[in-house]
Amino acid sequence: MREAITDLLVDLPPTGNVTDLLLRTHDDDPQRPLYARRTGGTWTDVSAASFLQQVAAVAKGLIAHGVQPGDAVAVMSRTRYEWTLADVAIWFAGAVTVPVYETSSAHQVAWILEDARPAVVLVEDRAKADVVLDAAARSGRTETTAVVRLTLGAVDPGEADGDAQVDPATPTLGTLMADGASVADGRLEDARSSRGLADAASIVYTSGTTGRPKGCVITHGNFALFAVNTLEFLPEFLKQENARTLMFLPLAHVLARAVQVVCFTGGITLAHSGSAAQLLEDLTTFRPTFLLAVPRIFEKIHATAAQRAEESGKGRLFAAAERTAVAYSRALDARGRGGRGPSPLLRGSHALFDRILYPRLRAVFGGEVTYTVSGASPLSEHLAHFFRGAGIMIQEGYGLTESTAPCTVNTVALTRVGSVGIPMPGTSVRLDDDGEVQVRGAGIFAGYFRNDEATAEAFTEDGYFRTGDLGSLDEDGFLTITGRKKDLLVTAGGKNVAPGPLEERLREHQLVAQAVVVGEGRPFIGALVSLDREALDSWAAGRGRKGLTVEEAARDAEVRSELQTAVDAANATVSRAEQIRRFTVLAAEFTVESGHLTPTLKLKRAAVVAEHAAALDELYAKR
Repeated sequence: MREAITDLLVDLPPTGNVTDLLLRTHDDDPQRPLYARRTGGTWTDVSAASFLQQVAAVAKGLIAHGVQPGDAVAVMSRTRYEWTLADVAIWFAGAVTVPVYETSSAHQVAWILEDARPAVVLVEDRAKADVVLDAAARSGRTETTAVVRLTLGAVDPGEADGDAQVDPATPTLGTLMADGASVADGRLEDARSSRGLADAASIVYTSGTTGRPKGCVITHGNFALFAVNTLEFLPEFLKQENARTLMFLPLAHVLARAVQVVCFTGGITLAHSGSAAQLLEDLTTFRPTFLLAVPRIFEKIHATAAQRAEESGKGRLFAAAERTAVAYSRALDARGRGGRGPSPLLRGSHALFDRILYPRLRAVFGGEVTYTVSGASPLSEHLAHFFRGAGIMIQEGYGLTESTAPCTVNTVALTRVGSVGIPMPGTSVRLDDDGEVQVRGAGIFAGYFRNDEATAEAFTEDGYFRTGDLGSLDEDGFLTITGRKKDLLVTAGGKNVAPGPLEERLREHQLVAQAVVVGEGRPFIGALVSLDREALDSWAAGRGRKGLTVEEAARDAEVRSELQTAVDAANATVSRAEQIRRFTVLAAEFTVESGHLTPTLKLKRAAVVAEHAAALDELYAKR
């Protein structure tokens, strides 16, 4: 059994919680800009003092509305400043934040309401309020769930980001602030200080691979220890002068929120971008110094740059610059392992392209980004080398919801492209006999909410968390993820998708014998569908099409239209990001004899995907 360990760099006092880090930053420099809010086309700084004042006001409002220490408060919104404000205010009220993805369906929200039982749900707009109210009705919590509009000040189209459908009767953050004016400072401090490092700060729900999603209990200590140690572990870009970053990942993702804690702990200015259409403009106007991203962002930027070069007649020049960047980065890796490094000719070519082309690529990120952190799903080794060679260093890391944030990461000084880095401070990573990655350390969650059985199954006897992923550790302690022991899919955009429930819904249709939901590392979710031969015969005969073969049916428009109804029914149970965008009908039959099913008729997903790789590639080909 191979193991890699990084010692804890910074510890915390046994008392206190994650909010103490914000208070410390405020006391050090109250006027330090912690956040930047976009108003129209300009960015306005929010100082530590102003932010803390707003946090206290919202927290008092929650207390005035009956929120007690330990209560759950849910947030359903796209990434925006008010999400962060609400999150920290919930902690100041002594409560527990329950993030809900903005694209979640009422079916998914209903389970969270039933399990976490939030006293209040903060929503971004009327549409999300409707989803929550529908979910509350499904879960039987209509009398106990209050909905509050996630906007500052009075509700109007301007404050609501153009949403003119807002119900004026719905309370807002501004309402909470007004209602909390009578709450004494001492009462707020009692609530804030009632939580310790071992207490829950958030319950983050995973995508359930089987059955319902599980709520991961993330403690104040998980967030706080990650923050103080990450600042010391990655000082090159977290401690640089005037460090600032733009957050565009969903704040329902635990990694995004953990990085926010890093920012207010280190006094790093953070801005938010909640619109894909607005992202590129936000990057160029805010000009971040570092970024947290997912592989899909890098894939899109690379593809767009290559396409524009081709359209402008500079395709060959871009291809040469790309080859040079990759070769240069690979040479840097070789030098790190005792090799010669870039040759004089390669250095000359690289210097040329660094004057005429690479700056244009860096300008897409705002022009001042040098370092980025990529997580959530695997990044192509080629792209990692390309961007590093072009001057954008990508520090790839690895983690799960259960590890709060990355449990391994490549540092500036210790980078091995293709790996996910070395253990974070205070973290031990080892491989079980079957190659499963197991982790223990400061970031590992406290367990699954109201699910002792699942918690017990998730840990080894000596306290290591079983990740369900397969990997390898080299002699220097760099971890490489080689596969997945569990079936959870992670798209190129970093969205976790459980294929089982979708597949079950598809198989409910009479024509479907088996369905394999795919999308690992891909831009969207798709499906491979095999037909039930007997059901097909009956279906065809009823439509005067007796004799229709499986091979013919796989290409038949009427059959595809019928199957689309099954896809639509399955999609109705999940969020937009999890929905099946395209499907392919296979003429093949999945059986025990063919090697696609186990003796107990369980689907062998890897076998199906491997055999039908060509069909899978065609499914994702540009159309």
